[in-house]
Amino acid sequence: MFSDDSDGLPVMGGCLCNEVSFRVRGPLRPVVACHCQQCRRMSGHFTAATAASKDGVEIEGEVRWYQSSEGARRGFCPECGSTLFWDGGGDMLSIFAGSLDKPTGLTTAWHIHCADKGDYYEIGDGLKQYPGAGDGPPKPE
Repeated sequence: MFSDDSDGLPVMGGCLCNEVSFRVRGPLRPVVACHCQQCRRMSGHFTAATAASKDGVEIEGEVRWYQSSEGARRGFCPECGSTLFWDGGGDMLSIFAGSLDKPTGLTTAWHIHCADKGDYYEIGDGLKQYPGAGDGPPKPE
């Protein structure tokens, strides 16, 4: 389920203004596209995110955290507003795929919260679609 680059080099990323940068060591989960209302409002469209062990993510610069719900917070650059992270507690940190430097070696695996998707687009890539919370694929162990 998880992939890691073969030479063990970290995946790098950051915000638009370069005030926040980060390095990820270790495996990254495939990208998941989220169509929930919070992600759509935060980004202006649906989001795409991978995830990594929090222990493997090193962040340089200030990340501002917004408590978006009782169980989750979203991290962004306070200077340019770039969306960088979603933290739902636990050992994993979601990383917005657009903030990663190429090449990532990642692919999109599925869509979640499709019942909440915007009415102005269709999901036509043939990937598995899950309607809402709790309807997604099993969590990796």
